[in-house]
Amino acid sequence: MVVDGEFGGNLKQQLKKLFDESLKLTVSDEHGLEPLVAASDAKFRKLGDYQCNNVMGIWSILKPKCSQFNGAPALGQAIVSNLPTSELVKSCSVTGPGFINVVLSAEYMAKSIENMLINGIDTWAPTTSVKRVVVDFCSPNIAKEMHVGHLRSTIIGDTIARMLEYSKVEVLRRNHVGDWGTQFGMLIEYLFEELPGSDNEVVTTIGELQLLYRKSKRKFDHDPVFKEKAQHAVVRLQSGDPVYVKTWAKICEISRTEANKVLQRLQVKLEEKGESFYKPYIGNMIEELNNKGLVQESDGARVIFIKDFKTPLMLVKSDGGFTYSTTDMAALWYRLNEEKAEWIIYVTDAGQKEHFDLFFKAARKAGWLPDNDKTYPKVNHVDFGLVSGEDKKRFRTRAADVVRLIDLLDEAKTRSKAALIERGKDKEWTLEELDQTAEAVGYGALKFADLKNNRSTNYTFSFDQMLCDKGKTAVYLLYAHARICSIIRKSGKDMNELKNTGKIALDHVEERALGLHLLQFSETVEEASTKLLPHLLCEYLYELSEHFSKFYSNCQVNGSTEETSRLLLCEATAIVMRKCFHVLGITPVYKL
Repeated sequence: MVVDGEFGGNLKQQLKKLFDESLKLTVSDEHGLEPLVAASDAKFRKLGDYQCNNVMGIWSILKPKCSQFNGAPALGQAIVSNLPTSELVKSCSVTGPGFINVVLSAEYMAKSIENMLINGIDTWAPTTSVKRVVVDFCSPNIAKEMHVGHLRSTIIGDTIARMLEYSKVEVLRRNHVGDWGTQFGMLIEYLFEELPGSDNEVVTTIGELQLLYRKSKRKFDHDPVFKEKAQHAVVRLQSGDPVYVKTWAKICEISRTEANKVLQRLQVKLEEKGESFYKPYIGNMIEELNNKGLVQESDGARVIFIKDFKTPLMLVKSDGGFTYSTTDMAALWYRLNEEKAEWIIYVTDAGQKEHFDLFFKAARKAGWLPDNDKTYPKVNHVDFGLVSGEDKKRFRTRAADVVRLIDLLDEAKTRSKAALIERGKDKEWTLEELDQTAEAVGYGALKFADLKNNRSTNYTFSFDQMLCDKGKTAVYLLYAHARICSIIRKSGKDMNELKNTGKIALDHVEERALGLHLLQFSETVEEASTKLLPHLLCEYLYELSEHFSKFYSNCQVNGSTEETSRLLLCEATAIVMRKCFHVLGITPVYKL
């Protein structure tokens, strides 16, 4: 059987299809066996570019009932013999206890890259069975400025959304703002007591709102009478009292305006559907759960008890008010039944893990979700660690205040601009070019410094490290991209013409290594989005720049006999780097 090459981008998926076909031919009576194909580790790369490395596991299943093979190596040889002929594969070998090593065809890889150059990087987009996903991220509380604590959720959530969007998934980006809880009772009651008759006009800025919040919180914590009034105010607000709703709307408007300024600078798009949006669905949601026999009375509150959890999920407090568990359940119901989402992803800090564990189990108990986390519709809590200062403590200002996110952005841009001026760029560029580049580099450095870490770990915030032009930083990667663009410009060649007429040859070892890594872009995006781990894409991007550096050091580009081929490799590298930057939410620069 001959499989015609389509010159697509996902080598791993193409190889898996070949091995799937071979397994069906080799052990036709056995169903449900799947080959495990992966790019070879560095120590095995001399044997092949990829490995099928679960032949031993397949043999352990077949051994008790199959006398056709006398061990895993023999099974491996049979799988290789039955492998469909493909332009993709140059050769296969079986080593050790049954590892199948695959050497790819350099000609096929070259054609795949040529195809991408002509038809665009979207031809390398991964494919997925999921059509619609909700990504719930950022989600600041109303009446507070966005601070460093919102940085990780916003950046990680945006990158996950971008990876899925590149994979042709419809992503509903949701900003589930806290606009319906206890803090509104405090704020509104404090306004009514301390500033009666002000008609809401006394508070017009986020700074004034923050000050009001601190004062009302202090009174809430130390004045029992005020605390009770504030709790009643929440119930009146949630019941739709027009006087309370009017003041609430003004507070939300001020907060929303300020948050949007930060999100615009970060180039993050979100649709706000806060806790209050789901109020019309709460009653029917609770009634449905009650009809299923899940809701119980406990000390005047209405709750759902979940096995192995000491604290139940509270739907209605004893005073009649709702909790964030109530709105989370209503939001999940809405997302599943109204928005028809197949996958709902929540991006919050690791401190909320217990809440999501309880919430997800309640949803499974209600029959809204399947019992396992493999079947759709499914939910995932994407947790992340803390950002600490260089003293290893929670990142704060010298005055021990929470660091405002807008101040971080300003500082990143200021430091980036200072570094550019130090290199004399203010004399070479226009003021607009200097400003735009400083912003792209500064904001990109801030994002990459966060995303390059495994999200579950804490990391230390350091402007000096993130703005360094050496090592695994956005500055280094942006320089690498600008350098490639400079090589192409200096050639004086029309790249559009070369794309359509030129051919790529991967004859040199570094040309082949670069070409292989370029073609592993698609599977990297697929793995990063499936595992919800953006740092895998950051690793790929850094390794791509390292491969290019080795290629350029060993292979002359401009003026060489292989100039056309090598310029096309430069162009392909720049295109893949730009797509990586886009998915990471970083603006590329073309000269530095």
